[in-house]
Amino acid sequence: MQKRYDYIITGGGSSGCVLAARLSEDPDVSVLLIEAGGADRHYLFHWPAGFAKMTKGIASWGWSTVPQKHMQNRVLWYTQAKVIGGGSSINAQVYTRGNARDYDDWRDVAGCEGWGFRDVLPYFKRAEGNERFDDDYHGTDGPLGVCVPRAALPICDAFIRAGQQMGIPYNPDFNGHRQRGIGYFQLTQRNARRCSASVGFLDPARSRRNLTVMIGTEVARIVLDGRRARGVVVRCDGVESEIACEREVLVTSGAIGSPRLLMLSGIGPADHLGSVGIKVLHDLPGVGSNLHDHLDLCVLCECSGDHSYDGILRPDRTMLAGLQYMLFKSGPVVSSLFETGAFWYADPDARSPDLQFHFGQGSGIEKGIVKLDRPGVTLNAAFIRPRSRGTVRLASADPNDVPLIDPNYWADPYDREMSLRGLELARQIMAQPALRPFIAREALPGPEARDAKTLLEYACRMAKTQHHPVGTCRMGHDELAVVSPDLKVHGLDGLRVCDASVMPSINSSNTNAPTIMIGEKASDLVAGRPPLPAALFDWERNDRPQFADA
Repeated sequence: MQKRYDYIITGGGSSGCVLAARLSEDPDVSVLLIEAGGADRHYLFHWPAGFAKMTKGIASWGWSTVPQKHMQNRVLWYTQAKVIGGGSSINAQVYTRGNARDYDDWRDVAGCEGWGFRDVLPYFKRAEGNERFDDDYHGTDGPLGVCVPRAALPICDAFIRAGQQMGIPYNPDFNGHRQRGIGYFQLTQRNARRCSASVGFLDPARSRRNLTVMIGTEVARIVLDGRRARGVVVRCDGVESEIACEREVLVTSGAIGSPRLLMLSGIGPADHLGSVGIKVLHDLPGVGSNLHDHLDLCVLCECSGDHSYDGILRPDRTMLAGLQYMLFKSGPVVSSLFETGAFWYADPDARSPDLQFHFGQGSGIEKGIVKLDRPGVTLNAAFIRPRSRGTVRLASADPNDVPLIDPNYWADPYDREMSLRGLELARQIMAQPALRPFIAREALPGPEARDAKTLLEYACRMAKTQHHPVGTCRMGHDELAVVSPDLKVHGLDGLRVCDASVMPSINSSNTNAPTIMIGEKASDLVAGRPPLPAALFDWERNDRPQFADA
């Protein structure tokens, strides 16, 4: 007899883990969570510094973009997690939400009622178990551990002072009443270990009899009966089988995986599906459109001494660091490597910060970034309000073929201009007096890179994704919207999308915290529970510095 579940969740990433945990709180419903990747048993998924290995292919689908025609046809590595916990199991653990205006734009510009900042803040707070902040903006009892950094090196304080010398004010809490400034990030850690959505949400729920978790199993397609989703077809070890669903199929495969799954199921733009030989079951033109992402440009500096974590890569130091961590839960292993940063302005007329900086305590931390011969540090600069939009498409009807990922970076020249301004500001920060005792020289782009042509070539050669794709199943009401504000797929029953792909526009920061928030809010929508009461207090609406007001 075929097994049936009330809810089937098609990906065990950040949002999928939240949904599985929250929906299974009701003992009267059965929940199935399906994850194509494996378990998160390896220590690298739990030791904070394990992040340094993750963007280089561990627990990843191994995908890349198509050639980026506005970036000299560069092909960029595009890390997408393939492990339980998704991006929260392999990211740098930076906990930022963006700006209040991001969510108000979802409500006011995209017409997504119930998604303004006052509406979503209670869901951020419900998820959060913050060890230090307990106020109108933060929760302390949630499953997601959030802490301040425990292993920042002295050069991090120098970086913060350097930003202030540039005129960027110190900010003790990027998730509080004001986003702009420079300071320490909050991290998704608890007890000196990574707190992924798998650890924080799913693990405490695994013992529930009404929750089934299948790993190493890929959802091949959604089964439609007319206009209603009735289940899914899964593939495990090359064998396909069908699983039936009584209530709803909840798609949580990410900004690349969710549109890919819909299109493989015959749900998407009819012209594209026809071109790759897939029978059109539901023409939905917006599926796979509106892809956008944050793009990083970096400055690498060589240190004047052993001021970064590069030296830990020596085998003897690596062993000592591991021993220190296991005995005392301290030392280099506790570091996420990106623990300080800033939000500032490329465009002085921007209404809120449009740049984010991540200061890395090493060189060569991420795939494609040079490892210096001597100890070094990295400052990433990302323009966080991109106007360019791209697509996710299928190469063929074969689910084994990799998707065609085209973020279409810098299609809008404004994005390129602001990105290059961010690179220049990053260089200026690293040249401030506070950092002079720590920095010997700028290694990249290098002092000779001053003219516009050289800097553009450098940017095209070194740019990388910040791993923040969103928007490919966006919510809204127009003809290109894929889901409604209650996350139901337009024109179909029993089917919702509940992950970062539903964002109408990207939040202006890292995307993991908002994705977890989406899972929290989605769980109430799916279960038919009333929304959490909206926040009633006021926050800083004028998030602009003096130069922008002039």
